[in-house]
Amino acid sequence: MGENQGVSAFPLPPMHYVNHYTDENVKRGRAPPPPPPLQDSYVMFGQPFNADDAIIRPLESQGFRRLYPQNYDHKKELRKLNHSILVNFLDLIDILIKSPDSPKRTEKLEDLNLLFIHMHHLINEFRPHQARETLRVMMEKQKSERQEIRERFTKHLEKVKELIQGSLHSLPDDFTFDSKSLVKMELLQASCEQEDPPMETEPCDQLDQMMCDIVDSMN
Repeated sequence: MGENQGVSAFPLPPMHYVNHYTDENVKRGRAPPPPPPLQDSYVMFGQPFNADDAIIRPLESQGFRRLYPQNYDHKKELRKLNHSILVNFLDLIDILIKSPDSPKRTEKLEDLNLLFIHMHHLINEFRPHQARETLRVMMEKQKSERQEIRERFTKHLEKVKELIQGSLHSLPDDFTFDSKSLVKMELLQASCEQEDPPMETEPCDQLDQMMCDIVDSMN
């Protein structure tokens, strides 16, 4: 069970083609362009297809006789096909028991094959609906995940605001800073910028001394 975890349900892309699409190649325009769209016919899995063919081709274009009308209900027709398959299968068993060499056996096999093709075709007509529903479910899942992230972020933001407000309320009311000390520090910074200190003394000695005097005056 553990070996199957993390395995993608889709095959990996061709790496010899993916390696051309590095960030540097894409930035410099050296990545190969995508293949042009197909204009005429092509062959897939040994079957010829045309570029303008419908996604689900009608049975007549594939050389099969239609057993249901043009306007139909999928559920009703699938139920009828299922019953017909069961009846024809029972007839085939009866033929195999009574006369295995009868030509009716081949006819029943062809009828069963045609019924299964029709059932498979009706099921394939649900593929666009399945794709839309799959996309809808995927987007709803992404929406719920983003809403959950937004709610968690809002909760953390409210907690941070409460912590800041609590810290502000916990400060004493008589917390003031001596304006005289602030003036002294500004004057000292201005004098340090105007006068170059000697090389044998450190440039921050006077500033450190003034800061110490400020702290002592505050105490």
